[in-house]
Amino acid sequence: MVFALTAAVVLALAIIARALLLLSPDSLYTVKMDEDKKFIKWVDFNVPYSLLEKTLTLDIKSYGTETKLNWIELLAYCAAKCGGNFKKHKNSTLDNLVKELKNGKQISELAKDLKYYPYYYEAYSAVLGGFVGEFEIEVDDKDNPGQKKFVKKYGLKAFSPIAKGYGYSHYDDFGNSRSYGFSRKHLGNDLMGSVGTPIIAVESGIVEAMGWNQYGGWRIGIRSFDGLRYYYYAHLRKNHPYNNTLSEGQVVKAGDVIGYLGMTGYSTKPNVNNIKTPHLHFGMQLIFDESQKESVNEIWIDVYNIVRLLNKNRSAVMKDPELNDYFRVYDIKDPAVPQILDSSLLIR
Repeated sequence: MVFALTAAVVLALAIIARALLLLSPDSLYTVKMDEDKKFIKWVDFNVPYSLLEKTLTLDIKSYGTETKLNWIELLAYCAAKCGGNFKKHKNSTLDNLVKELKNGKQISELAKDLKYYPYYYEAYSAVLGGFVGEFEIEVDDKDNPGQKKFVKKYGLKAFSPIAKGYGYSHYDDFGNSRSYGFSRKHLGNDLMGSVGTPIIAVESGIVEAMGWNQYGGWRIGIRSFDGLRYYYYAHLRKNHPYNNTLSEGQVVKAGDVIGYLGMTGYSTKPNVNNIKTPHLHFGMQLIFDESQKESVNEIWIDVYNIVRLLNKNRSAVMKDPELNDYFRVYDIKDPAVPQILDSSLLIR
């Protein structure tokens, strides 16, 4: 009960804080008249992989230097310059921006005449805000064989949804048609793999939903602590879909094992394999206002290039035969996890 209240407070504070910071063109926002506030109503995340990778590298390499670069600012600037059409993006745009920043210019000054920069910055912050930062991670202690120690790092702290050492394949299938139940678009990325492959929490957050869904089969929904991202993992394994330590309302850390790849779904009856090919459906919903959570105004983005990027950081896992579950090998101390939460509420 104490935890449930704490989690609710964390999300409520994040929602209030976010509502106070919305600054972007009216054409890209909707107004909720009864509360007199604006929020983003649509995001088309189409940043190419090469640009994601380049800006991420620039951000990480600049850490601790005189000019710290922020990859989200760089991406937002490039998007504003090409109007969100990255087929028109020029590499020189980013190169010149970095040069100006290293010469002492501020992004606020360089982007002041770009009408849509505030929108792209807020939208891309919602997508990528929990991916990069300072953290501590366990590594093998070379001085003490068999022991581990924590080291401080800065960089990609979000993980691939597929555990290290497990193969998978995928392609950009966002928007493809689906016909079960009713005609609709595919709002995620399907990662084809083997039944039982450990599924990983991409980002730290709170388990908001578990259980059976007619379309997604056994699924898990995890909300980021800032409230902006809702991660959806579906078609989990029949009979053993989840890590047995997992429950709704629980805190998970990026890199934790949350469940297992399967082929459940497309059935009103629970625990049925009606999906032809074993795979994980992985999706990300952006939530700028709680009215968007479960409505016709939901914002799901194309995560294909994000999954490609996260392949750089995969969580090593090991099976505990007594518990019949897999767990991460190397723990993480993520500053995003509120310290007020009891550590006993975390996945082992």
